[in-house]
Amino acid sequence: MRTENQSSMSEFLLLGLPIPIEQQGMFFALFLDVYLTTVLGNLLIILLIRLDSRLHTPMYFFLSHLAFSDICLSSVTVPKMLMNMHTQQQSISYVECISQMCFFIIFACLDNFLLGVMAYDRYVAICHPLHYTTIMRQELCVSLVVESWFLSCAHALLHTFLSVHLSFCDDKTIPHFFCDLPALLKMSCSDISVNELVIFTEGGMLLMMPLVSILGSYIHIGTTVLRVPSTKRLFKVFSTCGSHLSVVSSYYGTLAGVYFFSLSWGSNDKDIIASFMYAVVTPVLNPFIYSLRNKDIKQALEIFVNRANFFK
Repeated sequence: MRTENQSSMSEFLLLGLPIPIEQQGMFFALFLDVYLTTVLGNLLIILLIRLDSRLHTPMYFFLSHLAFSDICLSSVTVPKMLMNMHTQQQSISYVECISQMCFFIIFACLDNFLLGVMAYDRYVAICHPLHYTTIMRQELCVSLVVESWFLSCAHALLHTFLSVHLSFCDDKTIPHFFCDLPALLKMSCSDISVNELVIFTEGGMLLMMPLVSILGSYIHIGTTVLRVPSTKRLFKVFSTCGSHLSVVSSYYGTLAGVYFFSLSWGSNDKDIIASFMYAVVTPVLNPFIYSLRNKDIKQALEIFVNRANFFK
């Protein structure tokens, strides 16, 4: 328990990213471009998957939900950050702060589950190609997405419920660019042992479930591919897996670093940069890594552009 006076906060102050004032304008333009690319790129992916019947497969069904989740994940934090950088006003109301934290947890958790589900889909496609349509039927795909949403929302509501019962000290400054859960816990004058226990147990379990699915799927994929003496197939599969695993490593590494180690390390610029990586950078990379390098997506894009030019 801290010795400062407790107060019922009506608003907080977000310090934002550790950027010098004279460089705020340049970084504002850069982050605005990144955000617009994230939104437009992922919206384009969703549109192409909806319009092209050849993309009505389980893999692209999951990809469309991942694209939607990435748009929401970025939209929860970046617009407020850009507004604060532009107006030089750092305030955020208590209700907005708690809401931002809740929705951020939902979509960050949803990304985790979708990455795990997509890895399982690739495992079935490569290791059990003859039974792919039987296993990955529409009912199972919808069920996996619904369960991902349910677990993500339940996880977020649990942490939100625990957070709204906390009391905060007189210092209302959040050394972050959004209302992140660890940052709020560090400001609390209440006993946060229950919150920390839930993060390390329930949060750790939900974090490990998709990660185990990803690692297990790709271990089986690697084992299966190595049994087939085809250099072309080996290069193609491992090229795809390498791109996926590079994003997964970055995403899970920064996520674990913030939520499992920052509570003991204390708030610093490394926590903020790590949060920025998975909240802003990862969503803008996903369209390029998962889609724009994909031949089917490129063909769908060419057809879409040709149709648009035809109706001009």
